[in-house]
Amino acid sequence: MAADCGANCARWLLCLANFIFICVSTGVLIVGTWLAADKASFINLTLNVTTSKDSPASPFVSEDAEKILKEFVEPAVIEQAAYILIAAGAFILIISFLGYCGAIKESRVLLTAYGIFLIIIFALQITLILLCTLYKSQADHHSKGFLKSTLSKYYTTGDNKDAVTLSWDLIMAQMSCCGVDGYEDFRTARLFVEKSSAEGLGRQVPESCCILTGDPLLPKPADPSCIISPTQSNSYLSTGCYDKFSFIVTENLNLVIGVVVVVAATQLLAIIFAFCLCRAVGQERDYHYKY
Repeated sequence: MAADCGANCARWLLCLANFIFICVSTGVLIVGTWLAADKASFINLTLNVTTSKDSPASPFVSEDAEKILKEFVEPAVIEQAAYILIAAGAFILIISFLGYCGAIKESRVLLTAYGIFLIIIFALQITLILLCTLYKSQADHHSKGFLKSTLSKYYTTGDNKDAVTLSWDLIMAQMSCCGVDGYEDFRTARLFVEKSSAEGLGRQVPESCCILTGDPLLPKPADPSCIISPTQSNSYLSTGCYDKFSFIVTENLNLVIGVVVVVAATQLLAIIFAFCLCRAVGQERDYHYKY
């Protein structure tokens, strides 16, 4: 064991932090694998636990909550979420495993690998922030292009909504906005246009672009004619979500900076602890080798 107090503190802090991340990432990985392998059983279990009359959770679940839950456990949404959970869980698990095993076993190889991974992640984050700051106009252009592509390729209406559609509906309802730059973005949304034509209502915008009443998770326009004839008084047709998000970030800039600083400081501490412990282990082994 590394002899000095500082090295011991670093060791046990690394062990504790990475053990927590291992537990969380393992849970995420298990759920993701379950969803990918047998999403039908997950959907049935979720619906039975939450909506069954005999379930202890049923008194706390309203009819609106049941509708929301049923939308989010559609097979298309579950399948997309499964792969995201597997990728995120595996990535965090690998890095946390290196940190935990390196600290508990005092392995210089594992600690060095853990520290290098964290340095790479930290460097990528700093590079991304600098590029977005120095090339803001290009970053805005590419970000808007990516967001618009998700609308044009995947956004739809009606039944069997996928994860992209539900995510956009949630964002627009919560942020009181419409599309990336405005309602005209939906004119190029292929699936949305096809489904709207099949409906025969003359739909121009989804319900989530309208001024809503009730729960935002279940978009219900205050003016039923909004989806056909959106105006400034019954919808957010001219308020793009990208500009709205930029405004919210600007209004809460101190909070954003605080979160970035805390995350960066935590990563730096983990890097410092890893290499300090690695150095202490090396010095102790050199001492035992000499004497």
